[in-house]
Amino acid sequence: MKRSGAPYFWLTLLITFFLFNSPSHSSGQKVALVLSGGGSRGAAHIGVIRALEEQHIPIDFIAGTSIGAIIGSLYASGYSADEIEALMLSDDFLRWSTGNMEDKYVYYYRKEEANSSWVSLDFNFKKKLTAQLPTNVISPYNMDFAVMDLFSAAGAACNYDFDHLMVPFRCVVADVDSSEAVVLRKGDLNTAVRGSMTLPFVFRPITINGKLVFDGGMYNNFPVDVAYNDFHPDVIIGSRVAERYSKPDRDDILEQLQTMLMERQNGSIPYKNSVLITPSIPNIGLLNFSKTIELGDSGYIAAIRKIPEIRKLVRDSVSPEVMAARRSEFKGRLTPVFFDSIYTSGLNKNQSEYVIKELKHGRKLVTMEQLKQEYFKVLNEGQIRNICPVARFNGRTGHYDLYLEIQKADNFNIQFGGNMSMGASSQGFLELQYKYLWKTALRFMVNGYFGKFYNSFKLDARIDFNSWHPLFLDLNYTYNHLNYFRSSTYFFDDKTPSYVVQGESFGEIALGIPATNKGKLTIGANTGYIKNYFYQNNSFSRNDTADQSVFEFYSPRICFELNNLNRKQYASAGARFGIILSYMNGTEREMPGSTSRNRDTAAYHQEWFNLRLIWDNYFQKIGPVKLGFYLEGNWSNHPLFSNYTSTLLYMPAFQPLPEMQSRFIPGYRSGIYGAVGFKGILRIFKKMDFRLEGYLFQPYQEVILDPVTQNVSFGPVLSNRSLLGSAVLVYNSFLGPLSAGVNFYDKQADSFTFNVNFGYILFNKRALP
Repeated sequence: MKRSGAPYFWLTLLITFFLFNSPSHSSGQKVALVLSGGGSRGAAHIGVIRALEEQHIPIDFIAGTSIGAIIGSLYASGYSADEIEALMLSDDFLRWSTGNMEDKYVYYYRKEEANSSWVSLDFNFKKKLTAQLPTNVISPYNMDFAVMDLFSAAGAACNYDFDHLMVPFRCVVADVDSSEAVVLRKGDLNTAVRGSMTLPFVFRPITINGKLVFDGGMYNNFPVDVAYNDFHPDVIIGSRVAERYSKPDRDDILEQLQTMLMERQNGSIPYKNSVLITPSIPNIGLLNFSKTIELGDSGYIAAIRKIPEIRKLVRDSVSPEVMAARRSEFKGRLTPVFFDSIYTSGLNKNQSEYVIKELKHGRKLVTMEQLKQEYFKVLNEGQIRNICPVARFNGRTGHYDLYLEIQKADNFNIQFGGNMSMGASSQGFLELQYKYLWKTALRFMVNGYFGKFYNSFKLDARIDFNSWHPLFLDLNYTYNHLNYFRSSTYFFDDKTPSYVVQGESFGEIALGIPATNKGKLTIGANTGYIKNYFYQNNSFSRNDTADQSVFEFYSPRICFELNNLNRKQYASAGARFGIILSYMNGTEREMPGSTSRNRDTAAYHQEWFNLRLIWDNYFQKIGPVKLGFYLEGNWSNHPLFSNYTSTLLYMPAFQPLPEMQSRFIPGYRSGIYGAVGFKGILRIFKKMDFRLEGYLFQPYQEVILDPVTQNVSFGPVLSNRSLLGSAVLVYNSFLGPLSAGVNFYDKQADSFTFNVNFGYILFNKRALP
């Protein structure tokens, strides 16, 4: 019997439709790639993506959590695997993950004078203590700005709908209040990624849609369910880099937090037509990105091994030419970022005007790089605790609006620290600051040092003006008291006075401007007095009275300084260069004591110029050894004072070693001298260095004392040069340096000194340069 043509045709068409549109045989299959969280281990995802593209496997959707969200969003925004890897290998990425600021955005003129603090805490008397404790161990400033820079244009190109990225994208964050995972599908791409990677206590949390969010891995570290429910793919390929966390190291707080807070992942994907890729992951720290290439290779190998299994499910192929065209088309939709308007929240009107003026400086449009320079200047002032930046494209203007959610720093700041020493240089340090942000930035400070050798008190007020060329005005008063008699139990020989006490009281006014981001130029003047008490020899009793020398002075000065040393003591990188020109004019009053040959009180007018240059540079690395160079010179027409000891006390001192600041060593004091030094620093562990330093000191003319007449005079030209050096083992803890070492001074009778210190041997500024 002959079949009817029409029914046969429709039956054939129906069978063909089902055959070619079934999940296993469809020519239009859709593939979702899911990337798990796992910190630095997530670099393996890069190799997985590279392998899939090389094998022409399509990636139609992508979902990720934490590091998976970072890599997934970059891929969805048009970055290739090679570009993502290059980004993760960059110095920029290392700075984002460690919180360290790039040198060119650290503004030295904003820095406070180096002090002995171990800890610095902002606080507010009106807040409870728990609300003032730090919420993060890594500074978020770099990362917050970086994710805005990376994703602003891509977010605008997709019109803030993640379905319209080059590859539709999803990421997961954890809502702290509801204790549940939240899937982000729309909105600001940079805040979505930033929220998904916010590991509690490591990075500062942010707010999205009114919700405080953390790392999505807390509730969904491998979001295969998100990919399945949102995209309904035909095939799911999952890359999982952290299945179950091993027993954490008791000394690694990040591993402990990860183990406690991150969701444990299942051993498989609970959906049909899925392939699980599990790269071989070495034992590596959560934020250790030093093995990015090795991890990428591991992900690549693991993915290649799964290609036969993937090809049983995925028959489609995407050529490199097609992928290149898709990337080119998406990147062609990116609008260059120029900021037009800036809006702030969290500040009052005057504070907001200050910040906007600081960021724009009257410019109509601001580029991302221009914004970055001013943005970090604002943060460097210490008036702002945190900024969450968001850039949104404004279709009406054709440019971007910048929205800054700003949290102002608490007005009060307390710092404490000091130095604990085997010798007499132990001291405590305490500082209290009040910061006020208005149309200008104001800071008021009082601090104190307390110890057997050194005691000091300082009041300071500083105003920062945010003009096109920033400048600051600083007013301060300082009292220093140094008791050299208590700083050592031995002295060089009988000619050196063993009782020397010095007190300084002076006020200063200074006007400063930046000199590049690394330096500042300061013009100022101080006035006050210096009072010294000493015996002319070491043969004195309780009934004797000390000589007194009082110098009342005024001193204008100009100082140019560049400084990007990585530490305030025991630096191992960077450089410091300084030139100080000063003029001293004053009256010396001599009041002899019972051990002096001279019994008459006298007054003398004294004046001189002083020019000092210091260059401290760490510049070369040979294997594990870092080399450094030190140069210091001083020129002065410094006059002789009424006696030997008072002359030396007012003379400039060469003090390149920390311990020397707590000792009165006449042999390294001179009006005119030159000195050169070399340093070798061997890195033993990550925070432990062994330092060798050697210096040659050459005075132009020494100050000498006639043993018969007791007259003071200048010695022969270029005679009696001397050597000094140190060998120190230093552990740079998060509080301060722990050091143990030996110093050598060939100008001392006992040439070698042994010292152990924990903390900083730093003091308030002295009256004389």
